[in-house]
Amino acid sequence: MARSRMRDIAERLGISEAAVSFALNGKPGVSDELRSRVRAVAEELNWRPHAAARALADANAHAVGLVLCRDDNSTSGESFFIQFIAGLSTALESESTALVLQIVPAVAEEVQVYRRWWNERRVDAVVVLNLIRDDPRPDALAAIGCPAVLVAGPYAPPGHATVSVDDAAAMHRIVAHLVDRGHRCIGHVGGPDELDHAQLRRSSLSAEGRRAGIQTALARTDYTEQAGYRATRALLRRKRPPTAIVFDNEILALAGISAITEAGLRVPDDIAVVSWEDGPICRLSTPQITALDRSAQQLGRHTSDAVLRLLGRSGAPATSAELDPELLIRASSAVKRLTN
Repeated sequence: MARSRMRDIAERLGISEAAVSFALNGKPGVSDELRSRVRAVAEELNWRPHAAARALADANAHAVGLVLCRDDNSTSGESFFIQFIAGLSTALESESTALVLQIVPAVAEEVQVYRRWWNERRVDAVVVLNLIRDDPRPDALAAIGCPAVLVAGPYAPPGHATVSVDDAAAMHRIVAHLVDRGHRCIGHVGGPDELDHAQLRRSSLSAEGRRAGIQTALARTDYTEQAGYRATRALLRRKRPPTAIVFDNEILALAGISAITEAGLRVPDDIAVVSWEDGPICRLSTPQITALDRSAQQLGRHTSDAVLRLLGRSGAPATSAELDPELLIRASSAVKRLTN
């Protein structure tokens, strides 16, 4: 009688061989319910591990994967990614775990990278950034049995370890600062609708505006400086233009300041500017730009901790963590308006 294989178990249950392997080898990445079903079918088929295959299955890659799904033009100038990767990589390295990095232009390609890494045993887990509406990545990773930590907000699907920044609290802090400076119409230049965090920031600004009894104006971009410039120009042409604009990162903020200056207006006398990301650009700009310190390196370190816990290489089980950023007030929003 032919020896039962993992493929036979996978075909019986309609799942991947990787998921069967995870269940039988006691690794994270599959539910307890699925693990029980796999073991029941394995017992029914009288499956027994092959010695050589068992040795291979027990081998760890000692690496964590990160795929940046961004266009080159919208990634190169942003300090967030550099700082996040630095924090993540350094923390992983302290536990003898490497970071495998790749940049792709689309989510479909990102999923393909995960599958290839997992099939080639190049990573033990992955970190997923920038969740989108109806995101296929969490389900795709669960299907192949690859452990993952999602760097996401409240829209993250349940059942996953997550690390996030409290964007709603951050927007409250920004709006409170600008309202205190006398602003009654606040604009926002952010990312595309498909990004969960872009939606959250816009909805948070709208909610804060209603709470404070002020007007808000929203603009969407693809995070390039050209789009940031055009979006700012569009806000300034409104019948009632904003007197303060919050930009989703420092590149958009710098492009926005160019548009403001070319329109014959001054920062902060006519328009206050706030960046959602801090970085050298904010500190070296004239005037210096008020910015949210999201502590990207700390976020990277927290993400590393979550991954190591998920893999059982830390003393406690994986949990979700949320960071509360600080608003660094600088000259770009310093002027207190007497009238709007």
